[in-house]
Amino acid sequence: MNRTLNILAAEDHIDDGDPKVLQLANDADPLAIEVCLEDIERIDLNFPKFTDGRAYSQAFLLRRRLGFKGDIRATGDVLIDQLVQMERTGFSSAVLKEGVDASDAQRQFDRFASFYQGDAVQTAPHFVAGN
Repeated sequence: MNRTLNILAAEDHIDDGDPKVLQLANDADPLAIEVCLEDIERIDLNFPKFTDGRAYSQAFLLRRRLGFKGDIRATGDVLIDQLVQMERTGFSSAVLKEGVDASDAQRQFDRFASFYQGDAVQTAPHFVAGN
């Protein structure tokens, strides 16, 4: 499996108020912003605590139902063991929590190198029945 998730250290994440970047609270409904997605290049979804997974659902809805093609970035309490699931639910980048070493992230992708079922980006299963 080729990793497509861009991993950023906390100090590399810049929020400069760019109007093409949307910060979506983790209790907001992504379906309510469908009309303004055309002008947005990046959507930041926040994990206030690593145990709060609502941003996974938001990312999945943005990719699959709304067809958002831009960058969906995970911010907040982002840990290495969440990265594979983030990629599978539609995130394209993640800002690791301060103090977490980004060089350790690749081992998670090596540990879970492939999956049978499809995901938010690769919707078809990775096998064909009858083969």
